[in-house]
Amino acid sequence: MTAIDEVIVVGAGPTGLALAGELALGGVHCRVLERRREEPNITRAFAVHARTLELLDARGLADDLLIRGVQIHEVQGVPGVMLDLSQLPSRYPMLLIAPQSAPESVLRARAERLGVKIERGVEVVGLEQDTDGVRLRVTDSSGERIERADYVVGCDGAHSRVRELIGVGFVGSQYQTHIMLADTQLSEPPTETLFGRTSREGLVVVVPFGDGWFRIIIWDRRREEVPIDEPVTGIELRDALQRIAGTDLGLSDPRWATRFVSERRQAERYRMGRVFLAGDAAHVHSPLGGQGMNTGIQDAMNLGWKLAAVLRGRASIDLLDSYEAERHPVGAQVLAMTDAFNRLVLSRSQAATQIRQIVMRLMVRLGPIRRRLLGRLSAIDLRYPRQTGDHPLVGKRALDFTSSAGRLYELLRTGRFVLVVGPQAPEDEVLATVVPWSNWVMTVRDDSPHAPTLTLVRPDGYVAWAAEGWTADRLVAALRRWCGSGILAEPRPATVELPR
Repeated sequence: MTAIDEVIVVGAGPTGLALAGELALGGVHCRVLERRREEPNITRAFAVHARTLELLDARGLADDLLIRGVQIHEVQGVPGVMLDLSQLPSRYPMLLIAPQSAPESVLRARAERLGVKIERGVEVVGLEQDTDGVRLRVTDSSGERIERADYVVGCDGAHSRVRELIGVGFVGSQYQTHIMLADTQLSEPPTETLFGRTSREGLVVVVPFGDGWFRIIIWDRRREEVPIDEPVTGIELRDALQRIAGTDLGLSDPRWATRFVSERRQAERYRMGRVFLAGDAAHVHSPLGGQGMNTGIQDAMNLGWKLAAVLRGRASIDLLDSYEAERHPVGAQVLAMTDAFNRLVLSRSQAATQIRQIVMRLMVRLGPIRRRLLGRLSAIDLRYPRQTGDHPLVGKRALDFTSSAGRLYELLRTGRFVLVVGPQAPEDEVLATVVPWSNWVMTVRDDSPHAPTLTLVRPDGYVAWAAEGWTADRLVAALRRWCGSGILAEPRPATVELPR
């Protein structure tokens, strides 16, 4: 039996690696256990949206990823309607096309720099938990053993073993439509950066990886009943491209190809006692919209600092309840959005599809609806619940700005809270009030005329609390709620009440 870890993360995909980095940044000892012995040489995810890039910027990783991908500034959100991503009010008004291996590489390098150990070829076969910790029964090349941790997070994909072992239902259904995916080179690549065509025969999308390879996504009405395990051939792909798009684009035989049936499912709960679920273990949906990897990384950014704060004694254990309260509704919203995309594009009824598309084209011409669609697609409009009486900014993403100390999202790279002091606040009194929390809260000034008196920004870039007008008591209450007693306690064991 090994020593007790504070957190064991199961799964070394983008979600698990992002979470491990967050935990290590917060001073938590964690390990990542991955069932696969080797890093995969294929990739399903390839889209990184604006809000994910902002969160990676808050950890100093966005620039490393940008050079590995292709920037897209227009997308066809609805067939026949282009959405201008340059209108996004973000430092990253784009969609970055980068194979999943690129963010995985960036996130893995960061986690390892912070001391995270990633163990491959380790499979979880059993799990037990009590009020004091979790026992994982695992197997590897040396046999079976028990791993112990204060907390476990299942980031082990759609077929999550962790989710199964804690008995959480995965509610939803499987789409009937089969899609073909292939990675190939093209001797006659399209002139459009992101190529898409629809016809009575189906749908084609061509995504550039920027290294001479392309991801081909094909829905072929003639071939959607083919058995899922039948190999995809170059001949089949070229025939489908020719019929649907009018050209085979000079497609060569693919290095990888598969038939794919997507699902629309969500875990009933994201937490059972000391075990959490994140990423595809918590939600899977249609690949249309490119939301999967993004939602998983955002899960990790939400959960990581909270677990670290509890384990380091900086916050009450009640903070952990907010993970499911905040992220489960987001997962449901993403499922609803991607399901709508799926019905718009891949419906078996051509008449219904055409009617939906005409209606959507008319709606998207309206500025407010277009901006809302852009905000939902990019996740920059995502907001977490706020209580009655809270400032309107609470729960929203914090807008970047430059202070004398640097950009806000650069300051967040320490993994701490940032208290933004507006021009109406008495700066000396604020600084004196924050002293007991000074190792956990950084204070900066924003002289913008419309800045609130005080804004407390969470480590994951969302507004925890804001106020107009100054009283020390209100600030102290907010700091105690979010940042603990103000004395950085030693790590302390926490008793978790298990669900009955």
